[in-house]
Amino acid sequence: MARRSQRKSERAKVKQWFKVIGPEMFGRSPVGETIANDPSKLVGRIIETTLGDLTNNFSKQNTKLRFKVDKVAGDSAYTKFVGHEMTTDYIRSLVKRRTSRIDSIVDVVTTDGYQVRVKPSCFTVKRARANQVKTIRDLARQVVLERGSTLDLNGLIQEVVLGKLSLDIYKEAKAIYPLRRVEVRKTQIMAEPASAASGPVAPSGPAA
Repeated sequence: MARRSQRKSERAKVKQWFKVIGPEMFGRSPVGETIANDPSKLVGRIIETTLGDLTNNFSKQNTKLRFKVDKVAGDSAYTKFVGHEMTTDYIRSLVKRRTSRIDSIVDVVTTDGYQVRVKPSCFTVKRARANQVKTIRDLARQVVLERGSTLDLNGLIQEVVLGKLSLDIYKEAKAIYPLRRVEVRKTQIMAEPASAASGPVAPSGPAA
């Protein structure tokens, strides 16, 4: 009987809308709103948006961003970056007949202790030979490791979403075989330092 009363009490809680705030690396820009009847249930929730929506730049709609709520204060839910991904339709549009798509998977540790999985893709003008594919894949891996190991998480993600890391790979790899495009199709935070643990949940209610 006590359990039934507890469940009824939980259902009876009034749901509240919370403003979702983007990570500091994106200027703490508002992302949208989400609803919950208990602020503690928001922590860990994944929020998806696009770089286009965040920057009001329609040309960036093909870049999806994934944030995770790690702190709630008042009626605001603060998030941290957990990954990005180019849309499937966009990546598919880059694949042409009689060309090569060269994918890589690189795990890099940033200067502030984040382990990030980076997945660049190189698209050639024509079909490349097997030895050229291997060399380009190795070069892409080398560029990601060299850049990632000298940047903090903020710097690395900025270079990814703004296209600088893709451009660096392009400059190195085009000498091996002509490239049409290079994109970092996906990133994912695999591990983070202990200092980045989620913050506490502050009391719910209107912000002061």
